[in-house]
Amino acid sequence: MTPRLKEKYDTSIRADLKEKLAYGNIMDVPCLDKIVVNMGVGDAISDARLMEMAVAELTTITGQKPSVRLARLSISNFKLRKGQQIGCMATLRGRRMYEFMDRLFNIAMPRIRDFRGMSRSSFDGQGNYTAGIKDQTIFPEVDLDSVQRVRGMNITFVMKKIVPKDHSLELLTQFGMPFRNVNEN
Repeated sequence: MTPRLKEKYDTSIRADLKEKLAYGNIMDVPCLDKIVVNMGVGDAISDARLMEMAVAELTTITGQKPSVRLARLSISNFKLRKGQQIGCMATLRGRRMYEFMDRLFNIAMPRIRDFRGMSRSSFDGQGNYTAGIKDQTIFPEVDLDSVQRVRGMNITFVMKKIVPKDHSLELLTQFGMPFRNVNEN
């Protein structure tokens, strides 16, 4: 069964964006390539169990096992050595990407306390969007009793090709991402 947002993109969003943004070819319309979910676990330097718990939580949130990221440099002020585990990340593509995006927009984001919408200024030069979330417990898959430490995460929506910021904004808005009003930024 095709994910709901993938079907919506293929049937209505793509044609609407082609008309609205004046693309000549349907293949030029912006589309998502992947979603990267990154969780930093700097406390794992002193306690290795924290990394295992973060990997387990990110696995339940994304539906796939994340890769553990290692420090590239030694930084003495942070008591960090090259090769130590300091984070984990999962790259979602295809079906898992659309299902995660659906759960994020419709279930998790409304559970954020005092949520007014996502910032419109978090786009980079290629049209990719990065959102920061301060609490992993907004996802209903996470068991609140097993969470020992509240962790944040970065979620990056990566486009297939370089597109202008306003085109990426329109695509994510059509998918259902709640953005703040223009005068609130």
